[in-house]
Amino acid sequence: MMDFPDGLSALSDRYDVVLCDVWGVIHNGVRSYPDACEALTQWGRTQGPVVLISNSPRPSYDVVAQLDGLSVPRSAWQGFVTSGDATRALLEPHRGTKVWKIGPERDGPLWAGFDLTLAGPEDADFILCSGLYEDETEVPEDYRDRLTVAAGRGLPFICANPDRVVQRGDRLIFCAGALADLYESLGGKVEMAGKPYGAIYDLAMAKAAELLGRPVDRARVLCIGDGVITDVKGAHDQKLACLFVAKGIHGDMAIGPDGRLEPDAVHALLDAEAVGATHAIADLVW
Repeated sequence: MMDFPDGLSALSDRYDVVLCDVWGVIHNGVRSYPDACEALTQWGRTQGPVVLISNSPRPSYDVVAQLDGLSVPRSAWQGFVTSGDATRALLEPHRGTKVWKIGPERDGPLWAGFDLTLAGPEDADFILCSGLYEDETEVPEDYRDRLTVAAGRGLPFICANPDRVVQRGDRLIFCAGALADLYESLGGKVEMAGKPYGAIYDLAMAKAAELLGRPVDRARVLCIGDGVITDVKGAHDQKLACLFVAKGIHGDMAIGPDGRLEPDAVHALLDAEAVGATHAIADLVW
């Protein structure tokens, strides 16, 4: 049965490790959430390690500056793994080949060092997608014609960010997962390594074990996230406990007009995707 704690401190006797989503839980791409950052800081001080687990398409070392710039304190986390970290393992078989790279230039560290030659859908050997080129103005349908060509050639599509949308300020922005969905609808084959898929959880658990200095007891790991088909499903599939943060990307469906979490709406939201969460909260607080 899902319960509804007042804050993270109410769960402090049940878990040793937190695997926490980033975008939508501790910041919205424009500003950080001080209460969430303080909750994670308190956990790290009193309970155990916090490992951030993000579907960012860039390697974790390259995302730290973004967190710093959004005033996310270093005290809020002890470890960090990203979809970009997991995706680099998927790039190994494609080393030295031609790639149709879809995504902004800022994601360059994702493919650095693989000796890839940039190409288009007509002559590439595979597709690497980290997002839309211009995510402020484009939508997935803008890519249909080019993706149709690639799917007809049978190009494998590596998706570096399984998120479909992400909250940026008060807007929802399309991510690489939305293009992956379109490519699959056209008959293309997609590979993903971020949430909800297992590779990123393997990295996160290894980092947690390193920080603990001992093997991780999976029964005492708490995943925190706001995405039903990424964070909640990932925890569900990994058989890990999950704290669903309802005011993230699903806030319009799970939060009432008074700003409070509506338990029936949360249950309906999770049931629609055939997943369950152990706990639910409106915002992450201590």
